[in-house]
Amino acid sequence: MRSTRAVVYKNNLIHNLSVVKSFIKNDVKICVAVKANGYGSGAVFAAKTALASGASFCAVATVDEGIELRESGIASPILLLSLCAPDEMKDAVSYKLTPLVCDEAYAELFNVAAGKYAAGKFPVHLAVDTGMRRIGCSVDEASRFAKRIVNLPRLALGGVCTHFSSADETDEAARRYTDDQFSHFMCAVKSIEDEGIDPGIRHCAASAALIDRPEMQLDMVRPGIVMYGYFDGSIDGAYCAERGKPCTLEPVMALESEVVAIKSIKKGEAVSYNRTWTAECDTVLATLPIGYADGLPRSLSPGLCVAINGKNYPVVGRICMDQCMVDVGSGGVRRWDKAVIFGPENSGALQTAADIAKASGTISYEILTGIAKRVPRVEV
Repeated sequence: MRSTRAVVYKNNLIHNLSVVKSFIKNDVKICVAVKANGYGSGAVFAAKTALASGASFCAVATVDEGIELRESGIASPILLLSLCAPDEMKDAVSYKLTPLVCDEAYAELFNVAAGKYAAGKFPVHLAVDTGMRRIGCSVDEASRFAKRIVNLPRLALGGVCTHFSSADETDEAARRYTDDQFSHFMCAVKSIEDEGIDPGIRHCAASAALIDRPEMQLDMVRPGIVMYGYFDGSIDGAYCAERGKPCTLEPVMALESEVVAIKSIKKGEAVSYNRTWTAECDTVLATLPIGYADGLPRSLSPGLCVAINGKNYPVVGRICMDQCMVDVGSGGVRRWDKAVIFGPENSGALQTAADIAKASGTISYEILTGIAKRVPRVEV
């Protein structure tokens, strides 16, 4: 196996799902987001582990992601959270993916596809835009579109949903905005019910809201980043502890590599492309076979450290596409020693994806989902 690999910890994912369960009511369904290759940990691994531990649904972003799950034997409902092209609708229907619909023309295209490729009525969920301004019908249009869906001969209304833009923020203005979004959503749901239409599964709470806003859990929650061991924005372990609800998550993925070469260099010698780093004294470099094509942000040249034998060492010079160099000085590092970039404590890591995200000015989502497919995933 390649020296560079992502190790995924099954028990940590199960633990994080148990944390989710501790925050929700017993009758609330769990739809686990496994889009973007299970936030980098492996979509099939994440889906099978979560479903075996009590989740009811999975959520993906693309038709291909849904097909991957179906061809791996996953039979649960699969929500398709992003809109697809007309050419993809055949597969969406054939593989029994549940799409979000948000306008009449789009619903009618799925009705045609369902007439050709589905047996019986094909369920869809109506997306309502309450303030994200991404996809979804307006609150005022919700009942009309719901009526249109149930009147189409091959579609059924399986649910109604929305998405919060600021539920991970705890300042007063953000909380008011989330309150308003929830209020608008409930108005949309009521308008559908007032037409005598069953809205199906009502869902709006992703990671932050399911933890912080229990009244917004409704019929189903959609945990994403918390499943993989990280929090959203201002909603973190300290925030939960202050409110008397401990919430300890475990990172699911560790990114690791190995020292494949050791090289002594002298004071004044430059390292890597564009000679951006020069040794201030005689030192030793360790080369790792991991680079920005694997998911290490090139912007962290300098700034990134890796753990080798329980000690952090700095990456020096430009991170290359496939390799990087680490200044190990006189630390006694040897060829084939394991180097851990991030992960849970028991992986040997001294930092998490959140630490790397902070150093590179981004969020943990981007670090996790940026780990390339060419990096093998190893389940432990």
